[in-house]
Amino acid sequence: MVEFSLPANSNYKKEKGKHFKAPEGAKRVKKFHVYRWSPDDLGENGKPKNPRIDTYEVDLDSCGPMVLDAIIKIKDEVDSTLTFRRSCREGICGSCAMNIDGTNTLACTKGIDEVNGDIKIFPLPHMPVVKDLVPDLKHVYAQYESIQPWMQTQSAAPANQERLQSPEDREKLNGLYECILCFCCQTSCPSYWWNPDRYLGPAILLQAYRWIVDSRDQMTGERLDNLEDPFRLYRCHTIMNCAKTCPKGLNPAKAIANIKQLMVERRA
Repeated sequence: MVEFSLPANSNYKKEKGKHFKAPEGAKRVKKFHVYRWSPDDLGENGKPKNPRIDTYEVDLDSCGPMVLDAIIKIKDEVDSTLTFRRSCREGICGSCAMNIDGTNTLACTKGIDEVNGDIKIFPLPHMPVVKDLVPDLKHVYAQYESIQPWMQTQSAAPANQERLQSPEDREKLNGLYECILCFCCQTSCPSYWWNPDRYLGPAILLQAYRWIVDSRDQMTGERLDNLEDPFRLYRCHTIMNCAKTCPKGLNPAKAIANIKQLMVERRA
């Protein structure tokens, strides 16, 4: 049987949360149950308190249509201590990735009306929490750096022009370059939960394949060598959570399968 440990600050059932009522006279009210934890909120023992779930009643008649609109409204008008990441509000930067209604997604593209009943909001699962809805991404970015995600060449650059690519070769990058590194797929993958220190995970492997398949890159062999490891690549068991949860509609499992196929072909 596989065993794995939940990150610290995962048990929120021991601490009673706060309840913030909607303004008097609000007619269209939605409840948002939001995960709260702060390393600065200390208990009597001098250690951080257990996480809690705070409930916010939001008047939808004075709120935008997306979950991120509601979170911003809560921070601006109700509870300024609520902490989260956000930037573009257009599904491009990946900053506002979080678990909403049990699914990893982007708060800026998740409509409030897509969720029936109360909305539960948690940070991305199986990641250490910095504060509230902010996960610690240092480890996954170190893994990202390990695949050297930039073009590498051995030949001199063409004079007075960029490195050209045929339309057919350019098409191979479709479904890869669109990844915004939100890590929704990474944190939905049970294989990554079990082996986060050794398995690179779907987001990183999709990015690795993006450079492996780029016709302008000249380090394909070295990139494959870097992935030739029982854990770095082969812990993928095609559970397909990654493809199901990706807010951009990408398929990391397919990219991983393509890398495995290349590994087989070069041994032949």
